[in-house]
Amino acid sequence: MLDAKKNKLRAPLFPLNARTLALTSMGLGFLRPAPGTWGSMPPVGLVIVLMLFDAGAVTVNIVLGVVLLVSCVLCVMYGEYAEERFGRKDAGEVVIDETAGQCVPLFVIPLSAYAGTEPMTGFIRAALMCGSAFLFFRIFDIIKPWPARRLESLPAGWGVLADDLVAGLYAAAVMWLGLWLVL
Repeated sequence: MLDAKKNKLRAPLFPLNARTLALTSMGLGFLRPAPGTWGSMPPVGLVIVLMLFDAGAVTVNIVLGVVLLVSCVLCVMYGEYAEERFGRKDAGEVVIDETAGQCVPLFVIPLSAYAGTEPMTGFIRAALMCGSAFLFFRIFDIIKPWPARRLESLPAGWGVLADDLVAGLYAAAVMWLGLWLVL
């Protein structure tokens, strides 16, 4: 019965236009189960690919910064359209906010992953840290600790975005704490 109700809340794929593709992180928001998890994957994959190609820490963080900025701008800019298109605030299909929020804990990785290690060791450590950043972000995004849940009441795209940025900050703090304890 619950699945039938959830399926009724799902928005149709069409019209599939540029705004819908942006809000759904190129359609990932339409994937099931757990569209927020799918929407969190692009920044993680991007960091891993950059590290495979020996991109330096500065390059990785610049790319993450661009992804974060563009995702935030699109989420806020198309927030009202998202409510109109999907028929509710913070629809499951809108995952650009997860893409933005996932960038935040990933900023922690390049600075520590490459410090004083050979490339392969650094890559393996970075890949493990990417997995940790992903896991911590998803946990905080789901449980929404204070003030994340409260920020959801902000208007349109701001409310959709702000809770994910807070979840990203919490995940980044856990990453820093973990690195401080280990290193």
